[in-house]
Amino acid sequence: MLILIALLLLASVVMIPLARRAGLGAVLGYLMAGVAIGPWGLALITDADAILHFAEFGVILLLFVIGLELKPARLWELRKPVFGLGGAQVLLSALAIGAIAMLLGQPWRLAMVIGFALALSSTAMVLQTVAQGRLVGRQDGVEARQQAGLAVPLWAEVLVDGQGRRDGLAVLLFQDIAVIPMLAILPLLAGSSGSVGVGPFLTAVAAILGLVVLGRKVLHPLFGWIATLGNRETFTAAALLVVVGATLLMEAVGLSASLGAFLAGVVLADSQYRHELEADLEPFKGLLLGLFFMAVGMEANLGLLLEQPLRLLAITGGLLLVKFVALLVIGAIAGRSASSTRKLALSLAQGGEFAFVIFQLARQQALMPSALSDLLTLAVTLSMLAWPLLVMLDDKLVSRMLDHQPAPPFDPIAETDNPVVIAGYGRVGQIVARVLTVKRIPFTVLEADPQQVDYVRRFGNEVYFGDASRLDLLHAAGVEKAKVFVLAIDDVEASLRTAELVHRHFPGVEIHARARNRMHAYRLMDLGVSKILRETWHSSVAMSEAVLIDLGFTAEHARRTAQRFAEHDEETLRKQYAIYDDETQFAQSVQQARAELRNLFEQDTAVKDRD
Repeated sequence: MLILIALLLLASVVMIPLARRAGLGAVLGYLMAGVAIGPWGLALITDADAILHFAEFGVILLLFVIGLELKPARLWELRKPVFGLGGAQVLLSALAIGAIAMLLGQPWRLAMVIGFALALSSTAMVLQTVAQGRLVGRQDGVEARQQAGLAVPLWAEVLVDGQGRRDGLAVLLFQDIAVIPMLAILPLLAGSSGSVGVGPFLTAVAAILGLVVLGRKVLHPLFGWIATLGNRETFTAAALLVVVGATLLMEAVGLSASLGAFLAGVVLADSQYRHELEADLEPFKGLLLGLFFMAVGMEANLGLLLEQPLRLLAITGGLLLVKFVALLVIGAIAGRSASSTRKLALSLAQGGEFAFVIFQLARQQALMPSALSDLLTLAVTLSMLAWPLLVMLDDKLVSRMLDHQPAPPFDPIAETDNPVVIAGYGRVGQIVARVLTVKRIPFTVLEADPQQVDYVRRFGNEVYFGDASRLDLLHAAGVEKAKVFVLAIDDVEASLRTAELVHRHFPGVEIHARARNRMHAYRLMDLGVSKILRETWHSSVAMSEAVLIDLGFTAEHARRTAQRFAEHDEETLRKQYAIYDDETQFAQSVQQARAELRNLFEQDTAVKDRD
């Protein structure tokens, strides 16, 4: 057993970093790890079924967490993009793939399972790709997820660019929800008769209602009581007990165990202990899910690549093509632009990890032959392998050919003699503008991002679309007549270009520059800018002062400490400016500055003790 555990851990530790570095994601890393140590690789492990049965509990925990993240009331508020686009995608893709399966001779029940399983996309791969920066844009998706009643951790780093990618996340959310009823009806589809008896049906409904009603009455106060004990292990054990108990109840009435886990999660979705439950179960879920995908990789019949290469390529290509076309149709009907529709279709064309779950369950229920399950599992894996290459092809080639649009012309700027010109209308520029507005001081704003300009204009802000790093636009904005130039551009290089132009051509204008960090400040100082504000510096010092007060220091002592630190840091900034481009001297200066600061505070403490 220890050797088996060591092999599994070694394979994951080696393959996961390699897969991530190649841009393939953790799911494919686990699959490749399973292939590497399985019968078609080094043959270090031959009994994948035993591992698979144990690891399926990871899928159950995943569905519990999905249920835990759903608040039905809030989800209903976003029903149009989630249930509209998501439902249309799953329905159209499943019908098209299922119809093809029936034309190829599969019975309707099996065709239904195949159609639904292949209609699903890989949530893990898409979200990881977005988080890694391939689909990164400007609109933060965290707020949208919170409004939907979903916990932040799964999509905390997701930034969504454009309508097509927002639609993609909505479709993925619907797919995660739609898995539950499919897993629930699989045992029914595997039955010998074409209809379900009234008795078993009523029993199943009663079990579901009982779990929901009793769960709300019992589980909420139960976890409240356990939380008062202050024992973390007991809380985790209770969470696992709830998951296991709910799955056993569903299995007892002939339904899917996964349905019980999902319902248990939904029952606890509005509990104040929701986040703690998710955090406690995350290690179990992550390890067991990884083990599940490794077991799937071990069972992948790679011999089919040699025996039926053309058939496999046809299934994989057909899967990608059918889903791509279905999503193109849905996007066009929804009135999305051609570019957004193409990105939506490409984002969700691959197969998904839940297809492995459905195929495994269908095989266990004797609904799908093992040979067909092996073939489709391998096809889904190949589609997931092909997807990063398709994304790269779209980003590098197709987007440049089809989505290239000439930049809109800059706005004509009315001649003014405003005393302030603001370059950059993001977080910093907007605050400066609001203060000036309150004091009735006129100003001119230049912003180089057309999307930002359109957005802020909705709220009545007068902003000119223009690049402040161009001399002609600075003249048009009347910089030569201004007293102050506020340099609040977020992009460092654009900020430096603008600072150089203003300092050289308008020497009588006082520049107040925002610096993203210390190095940005040094480069601005190289250009002759002396009034520099590091964007997070003041807020960090103020927060430090508040922290000291909450730790029991007097307000006066905390204020004096923060002030002493601020003065020392500003002095250090000026000293290190002369050597910031010499790495060795700069490193020595940093260590010296830390020692000086420590000595300052020690002297303050000594003086206070003498007093």
